[in-house]
Amino acid sequence: MTYQCPYASNTIDISDENIHWQQDISYGQYLGLESLLEQQNPLSEAHDEMLFIIIHQASELWMKLCLHEAHGAAGLIAQDDLRPAFKMLTRVARIQQQMVNAWEVLVTMTPADYASFRDSLGQSSGFQSFQYRELEFLLGNKNAALIEAHRHHPTNYQHLTKVLNAPSLYDVCLQLLQKRGFDIALEQTQRDWSQPYLSNKKVETAWQKVYQDTNTFWDLYELAEKLVDLEYHFQQWRFNHVKTVERIIGHKHGTGGTSGVGYLQKALSLQFFPELWSVRTSL
Repeated sequence: MTYQCPYASNTIDISDENIHWQQDISYGQYLGLESLLEQQNPLSEAHDEMLFIIIHQASELWMKLCLHEAHGAAGLIAQDDLRPAFKMLTRVARIQQQMVNAWEVLVTMTPADYASFRDSLGQSSGFQSFQYRELEFLLGNKNAALIEAHRHHPTNYQHLTKVLNAPSLYDVCLQLLQKRGFDIALEQTQRDWSQPYLSNKKVETAWQKVYQDTNTFWDLYELAEKLVDLEYHFQQWRFNHVKTVERIIGHKHGTGGTSGVGYLQKALSLQFFPELWSVRTSL
């Protein structure tokens, strides 16, 4: 038996005796599908609870990949190896687009749909996502008080403490600027990493030089734009989160005791890379 390829003149022999399957591992085994697909366990009879579970599980998987890529990029930037880091940062931004799109699926759930199973959630809340907290710490939103929600899970608590006390992605970028000869004060590159980063005029001046002479500093200019793109998409995700919650529960308190929309709206004012936004005014 032969198959005539419609785009080529030659034929492909697919006779039974020429087919040799070497299936040492199957698709399902490689992906761990059996265990993965057993993790969707609604606690109510409400139809829409399955949607709610899958959206949040998928988001956690995307965040796992975000962390993989962002940690990888930070390590490369620390070594002044920017080209592969750019690919990783671009990937993080594109993952964030997927996470933004997930809200479009979730908002097909109405307030009545959510109310039909909300009581089943108990005190569980997205506020308790240790991966989201790690991602915020890695990007620069350091707040030691926020890890207390994870103290009951020693492994996650210890890991978050480690990330809290390590340089953020932006800290690593500022260390690179200093290595490249820009006037970055030591208190910016040798500080208490657990504290929130505060905007600095010398840092803005350094980025201004990069933007004003892109031919000389092209790789640093590209790095800056990759960071801006990353934060832009992260803020889109935050905004869609706010509007989705507002659309479904209004201004009720969130599960787990959070203030709901009010808490999420405050997060919209936070910036990871402040000088990369303020420098645009001075250019």
